[in-house]
Amino acid sequence: MTDSTKTKSALFPGSFDPITYGHLDLLERAAKLFDKIIVTVAVNNRKSSVFSGEERVDLIKECIRHKSWHSQIEVEQFSGLLIDFARTKNVKVLVRGVRQISDFEYEFRMALTNRRLAPEIDTVFLMPDEQLTFISASIVKEIAYWGGDLTSFVPDNIADALISKFSDQQEKES
Repeated sequence: MTDSTKTKSALFPGSFDPITYGHLDLLERAAKLFDKIIVTVAVNNRKSSVFSGEERVDLIKECIRHKSWHSQIEVEQFSGLLIDFARTKNVKVLVRGVRQISDFEYEFRMALTNRRLAPEIDTVFLMPDEQLTFISASIVKEIAYWGGDLTSFVPDNIADALISKFSDQQEKES
């Protein structure tokens, strides 16, 4: 297979609980660099999530279905070691987002660990648009919990799903 016929594929892993405009910006940037991106929704039973793995997959698919680059994207959930999942997909590149220095320190350690465990897999760091660097899923969840305006942080379907989840949760707490 020559370089021109190789399909460049990458994994874009994360918990995506929920996916934000920052994640979507990174996904669009990655779609310009790779022919195929597998958005890899991490399901970690040791962590509590607002949305189930299946819900996150469905919400992401809904977010991207009208994007010009949506045909390049697959969305799957996984649990376990990311490098094991990458190997099953025969993917040699992980795409990670870095918003600020603290992200880089963590991601750098993870990239080196993954390299030690799987030297054939590389990590590529991408930065989101500077206007999106402050957005995190935890901030979005906090705003949603208190009924704040989510329009600057997440697409409408995500905002609606968060509002529904937190209104159900608040009803149960009452």
